[in-house]
Amino acid sequence: MKLQIMYIKKIKIMVFLIAAAINLQSCDNYLDVVPDNVATIDHAFTLRNEAEKYLFTCYSYLPKNGDITFNIAMLSGDEIWINNLKFPDLPSYMIAHGNQRSGNPYINVWDGNSYGGGPGNNYKLFQGIRQCNIFIETLANTDNVRDLDSSDRERWIAEAQFLKAYYHYYLLRMYGPIPIIDKNISIEASTQEINVYREPFDDCVTYISDLLDTAAEKLPESIIDLNNELGRITKPIALSIKAELLTMAASPLFNGNPDYVGFVDNRGKQLISTTPDPEKWRKAADAALAAIEMAEANGNELYYFPQNQFDLAPSTLTKLSVRQAVTERWNPEIIWSNPNSRTTNLQYYCMVPLSADYTHTLAQKLLSPPLKMAKLFHTKNGVPIAEDKTLTFGNDTDLRLATNDERLNISEGYRTARLNFDREPRFYADLGFDGSTFYKQDSPSKSDEDTWVIRAKLNDYAGSNAGANYNLTGYYIKKLVDWRMTNSTGTPYRDYAWPEMRLADLYLLYAEALNEAEGPTADVFKYADLVRQRAGLDGIQASWANYSLNPSKPSTKDGMREILHRERLIELAFEGKRFWDLRRWKKAAQELNSPIQGWNVFGKTEPEYYQLVTLDQQRFVSPRDYLWPLNVNTLLQNPNLVQNPGW
Repeated sequence: MKLQIMYIKKIKIMVFLIAAAINLQSCDNYLDVVPDNVATIDHAFTLRNEAEKYLFTCYSYLPKNGDITFNIAMLSGDEIWINNLKFPDLPSYMIAHGNQRSGNPYINVWDGNSYGGGPGNNYKLFQGIRQCNIFIETLANTDNVRDLDSSDRERWIAEAQFLKAYYHYYLLRMYGPIPIIDKNISIEASTQEINVYREPFDDCVTYISDLLDTAAEKLPESIIDLNNELGRITKPIALSIKAELLTMAASPLFNGNPDYVGFVDNRGKQLISTTPDPEKWRKAADAALAAIEMAEANGNELYYFPQNQFDLAPSTLTKLSVRQAVTERWNPEIIWSNPNSRTTNLQYYCMVPLSADYTHTLAQKLLSPPLKMAKLFHTKNGVPIAEDKTLTFGNDTDLRLATNDERLNISEGYRTARLNFDREPRFYADLGFDGSTFYKQDSPSKSDEDTWVIRAKLNDYAGSNAGANYNLTGYYIKKLVDWRMTNSTGTPYRDYAWPEMRLADLYLLYAEALNEAEGPTADVFKYADLVRQRAGLDGIQASWANYSLNPSKPSTKDGMREILHRERLIELAFEGKRFWDLRRWKKAAQELNSPIQGWNVFGKTEPEYYQLVTLDQQRFVSPRDYLWPLNVNTLLQNPNLVQNPGW
């Protein structure tokens, strides 16, 4: 009771507030986001210029997913491993090791604590929601910002509505049921009003979906002022996030999950329904199709790298299409990029030295995909390596010599793991490894012939012999490095805004939802095959009929589900999607309890290097780890909040 009284006294000094249950620990910096240090909200909304700055404050809470410190999904799962010397106690990496906790949880965006990167870099998403509410409510009064015309007023409110919806969605994806903060709580609020409840998951989904629809009605269909407004929210972005939201809601984690029987609050409300609702998949499919149609109507299309003066081979063009779909600035495949989330450091961490002239500071090679990620990709025939009836991969440690026909992927005459041969183009586009080629614009031959080659044993120029800057697994991420990267002391990396949503992602969301709603219909194959076609593969039906040990697999809903899940994991590898997908599919308990393995990167010779090393044994406790814990202090401060199951 004393805590609540103290809090009420404190918030009366503030210009605005949010529920005590959400932000009791962070009441001391409310005014530091007001533009130009203006002391009152009234002054912030007198002129258009100042109001727009306040809108950008609402944008500033968007998580910087192009940064491994802030993208929860990059290092909290099994997709990328790092060494503790370079990043000791990084919060997301602590989660990957199974060390999450309910006392001061890691990556706590509920309260904004224990995120990493210092206190000034914490994310307080409920605070972001509060800022959006202030903006929406104040701008809705036409007596404020009188030099703002009605069309811009409507658009700016819609942008804030989207951001408010997105921050709710981000919290929902992490924590499950959350309080809905539609209006900021009055300074005259009673203790009962301050102690908010978590609302049932489906009610949260409906609220967020409706708010996204409301925002979409007033958002522009595309950005006209390309010089000043790229990255601001559009209608295709809002509809795409709605599709992602509804697909999550239809997925097994939240749609009839028996693990949540008894997950009720002190009102007796069931917070996650344990009764499956197949209709949720239909709603998700409809939302995804609407988003696709809107995006395509506004010029979005899958990215294909254009032929240039170097007369590149078709396979090289395919690999560059895959890489540059992510790294090419504002390319037509990208529906939403966040310009506040830059990628220079990310590229430093991914890049591998390609000659003795490269320093290990320029190319730090720190982000290490485990062996399981290398095994994930299809064979060159477009089916999983365990299903291909025409190819035998043998033991993981088997080696093979690269032939002339394979020279554009692996240096001719180089001996490397059998696993690295006969793989699909996305394998070679996304991953580097000992003996693999790495074509970039500054290729020493000015061609994809005789281009850069990675030599990764310990004493080689790409080896793990550079202090804290070393790779753990022997695999490197090429996908996130722009092809214009140069070995220079000036600006070696061409920065790009982090892509939050690509059209390929949306196509695969639609194919997945439609398969669950109707089974493997023609449109399911159509949209999945569009993504495969860009990746240089035949369609699903042809690939399985011609090469799979299980040719009838695509003919059933269950079979297609497995195919489409893998297709998402491959196409969106290293983009921070796998972590959330494994959770919503309820596959995390299986995948995140497997060992993290790689090559012996400290080996100097072939026999030493090509030995399997187990780096870690992950630990994922089900059902506990499917949802983030609420801080125990938050629960003490608000008795109406309940902890997530298992915590």
